[in-house]
Amino acid sequence: YVEMLPSAGQQTIAEGLWTWQLIPVNIRNGRFDLWLPSSSSINPQTRFLVADPETSLTIPSTAFRPITVAAYDSNANQLASFSGQGFTALSLTKPDLAAPGVNITSTSVGGGYNARSGTSMATPFVTGSAALLMQYGIIQGNDPFLYGQKIKAWLIRGARPLPALRTYPNPQIGWGVLCLKDSLS
Repeated sequence: YVEMLPSAGQQTIAEGLWTWQLIPVNIRNGRFDLWLPSSSSINPQTRFLVADPETSLTIPSTAFRPITVAAYDSNANQLASFSGQGFTALSLTKPDLAAPGVNITSTSVGGGYNARSGTSMATPFVTGSAALLMQYGIIQGNDPFLYGQKIKAWLIRGARPLPALRTYPNPQIGWGVLCLKDSLS
């Protein structure tokens, strides 16, 4: 954990180009990773000069058990530019799969509808699919233990590849694009 604090009497950290030099006392695994908070909570000028775009996932998407969902543009059949990607520091495959997340019609605050984009628009597709799988397994009696990691495995099993990506799993969309029909077959 690294925290930068402003100098005494200042409200913010001084502007400029900052360089970090890490001098470890005891090297355990020889790797150091550093992330910035989400862009909505920092100054837009704050960035890494040489960032790794393939490791842009944030917590909790890097955890082992949760289903991590990438957003893809179902009209262009490609990963959404804003979607986090990357294997985790523990080399876990994340995201797990992708779902439509660009120009999704949703309800608006105060009534009505509008189009929104984001992984928060992709996640409901996966959540709904998980609920339908649980109905199939538990309610309809096909598998009384179809929940948790088993749901995740079924969703991954049915994921379809995108034509532009050749290797699976990959750090862009994990095991592929959500396809509930293929998960059930």
